[in-house]
Parts: sequence; structure tokens; C-alpha cells
Amino acid sequence: MSTTTTYSKSYRRYVLFVLTGVYAFNFIDRQILVILQEPIKNDLNLSDTQLGLLTGLAFAILYCTLGIPIARYADNHNRKNIVSISLVVWSGMTAVSGMAQNFVQLLLARVGVGIGEAGGSPPAHSIISDYYEPEKRATALSIYSTGVYIGIFLGFLIGGIIAQNYGWRMALYALGIPGILYAVLVWFTIKEPVKGRTDSGAAKGKDYSLKEVVNTLLQKKTFVFLALATGMQAFGNYGIGNWLGSFFLRVHGMEIQTVGITLGFIAVIGGGLGTFLGGVFTDQLRSRDIRWYLWLPSLAALLNILPSAFVFFGQETNAVLAVLVATYFIGALYLGPSIAVTHSLVPAKMRAFASAVLFFALNIIGMGLGPTMVGVLSDWLAPTYGVDSLRWAFSCTFISGILAALLFYLAGQSYKKDLEKSNKTQNIDSSNLDDLDEDLLDDHLAKP
Repeated sequence: MSTTTTYSKSYRRYVLFVLTGVYAFNFIDRQILVILQEPIKNDLNLSDTQLGLLTGLAFAILYCTLGIPIARYADNHNRKNIVSISLVVWSGMTAVSGMAQNFVQLLLARVGVGIGEAGGSPPAHSIISDYYEPEKRATALSIYSTGVYIGIFLGFLIGGIIAQNYGWRMALYALGIPGILYAVLVWFTIKEPVKGRTDSGAAKGKDYSLKEVVNTLLQKKTFVFLALATGMQAFGNYGIGNWLGSFFLRVHGMEIQTVGITLGFIAVIGGGLGTFLGGVFTDQLRSRDIRWYLWLPSLAALLNILPSAFVFFGQETNAVLAVLVATYFIGALYLGPSIAVTHSLVPAKMRAFASAVLFFALNIIGMGLGPTMVGVLSDWLAPTYGVDSLRWAFSCTFISGILAALLFYLAGQSYKKDLEKSNKTQNIDSSNLDDLDEDLLDDHLAKP
């Protein structure tokens, strides 16, 4: 296969659809414990700190750490096969989680899920960037990222219904096994594209040493600020999202099935739409200024503070649920543009690794520390505030939201300069209008 190989529009859409399904399974298995936390807590006699570790730090450490060497391997090998095998591992470990009899056993099973999921997103990001041109990538990656909220929707909906009627263990069995079957579909129907097939420049086919990749990333202020910004944004998203099931069960007195159905629809509507439109908006706004890829997430992080406060402290349940849709929407705008910016800064054979490093920061800070911090604060505040301790524990996310807005803005300040350096390194021809329109090219190649 040569770099000139073309794929039909319908096949490219099929690949994107199937990989989005993989990401949905990723979040079904990752977030299923969120809706099952209360019955698991009661059955295994766990604290909020332990629950926070199960859905946060314990999962994130191996997920993030192993994601980097797996992504490095994916940059030089078959990415589709890696995604397929990883899906089998994490789905199988989700089913095994249903057999746990104590905290340690459940912790080890969740670590197994994290190991499997480490091989999911970075290779998938790289595949998508080889199917879609630079000016379409944020939209394509945002569509892929809607798998987050499709997965949360299915996990909450199915998990809540099964847990209420058949118990939390059966919910884990029922949601883990189908992923193994889906992996077969990925293996046999997705074609591995040539790396860099949608890019210009002689550097796209070059192999890079680990040192070159690390140096390339660390030398770009945009990437450093962006990685920290996504981590701060995810701190709030995971810190709040991983405790919403318990929050509505404890504070608002809802039943688990009702919580699962309600939060599932809110996540898929608000979060799914926000993720998709984040890419669409920024791909459209790039014709005005390419820094909108970073300015939009910055504005969104600030705008989300006030509605989030209402969700935490509002008393009327229906009003809180209505505003929660808006917080999901605003909080999801950042992901597609962030991945697209990351891929724009590195050559094709660095993309899986770059995604892994981005997700390392995003998930260690966000998924690792967010839920864990909220759990620790909830236990600490419980003697004073009782069931309302979660309301006040959520307040730590205000700080992370402000930091995220500042860091996204700082990333935007250096983006044009870093993009210019990246394009020169990759020998992108300024006459090639497939990558950048003429006005935009003149703009971002100009001295800042």
C-alpha cells in the first residue's frame, strides 16, 4: 500500500464509527463503577476514599503509565491489532470485576481494566489522523470522542437497570462480555492505513527515536501548557462525574435505576453534543484565527464555573438536573480540539505517542486525582456536613477550572510560533492548500 492509497468517504466514516464504538466500550467499562458505587460500598463496606481510588488513582496509574510504551510501539506497528487486543483485555477484566469479594480483589481487577484500556485511545487517534486531513481532524476526533458519553450513557442506563433488578455483579458481567465480541469486528473490518498518508512533507515517513519524540514535545510550550490544561479540565470532569451517581442517591434521594437512566441521557445529550460541536466550532473558527482551537476551551472552562456551583448547591432536583445538561455540554468542548492541536505539532509517526503523553497528563491529574480528591474530602467533611459532604467536596473543582482556563490561554499564546516550527521541520510546502488555506498559512507563518 502506498501513501497515495485512497479510501471512499463511506469507508472512512465506517472506520470512524467503529472506532467510536471502541471508545464507547472503553467508557462503559471505565465508568460502570460510578453508577454501582453505592451498592458496592454497602456490600463490601468501603469508604468514599476507597471508592475514589477504585474509579480514580488505582485505575489511572497503570492506564497512563502503560499507555506511553504501547503508543510508542503503535507508532511503528499495526495499530488496529493493538486496539483489538486491548479491547479484549479490558472487557474481560470488567467481567472479572463482578467476582470480587473485597476491596483488594476489586482493586486488582480495576487495575486490569486500566492495563487493557492503555492500548485503546492513542493508537485510535493516530489511525483517525491518517484517515482525515488536518482541516477535518478536530471534527473527526471530536466524533470519536463522543464515545466517552455514549459509553457513559450505556453504562449508566444498562448498569442502573441491571443493578437494581439483578445486583451490581450481574451488571459487570453483562457489560464486560460484549466488548470481547466487538473486538472481533475491529480486527477483521478495519484496515491499517499508512502512517502520514494525509500529510505533506518529507518527514512523514521517517522513524523517530524515543529521545527525538520526547524532545519534540517538551520543546513546544503549546504542548506543555495544553497537557496541563487538559489535566485541570479533566480534574473537574472526572472529580464531579465519577461521584454524580452517589450524589443523587445520597443528597437527592433518587433510586439507582432512575439515577442511571437520568444521568445516562444527560451525559449523552449534553456531553456528546458538546464534544462533537467543540471540534466543529474550532474547525470553522480556524479560518479567523487558528488559536481558537485553544481559546474556545479556555472560555468554556471559565463559563462552566457558575452552572457547576448551582449543580452542587441547588436544592430542587429537577432544576439541578436541567443545569447539569449545560455543564456536561460546556465541559466537553475541549477534547477534540486538544487532540487536534497535539497532532498538528508532531509528525505522523509521533502521533500515537503524543496522544499517550497528552492522555498521561489528562488522566493522571484528571481521572487519577479528581475522584480521589473528592472522595478524601467527602470523608473528611462527613462528620460536619453528613450527606452534604459531597456538595462541599465538589468545590475543589472551582480551582481546577480557573487553572484550566489560564493554561489553555497560555497554550494559545505560543501555538502559532510552535506550529510554524513544526511545519518547517516537516518541510510542509506553503503551496499545498490541502493542509492550510492560503490566508491562514500566511497568517501563522508570519512572525508573532
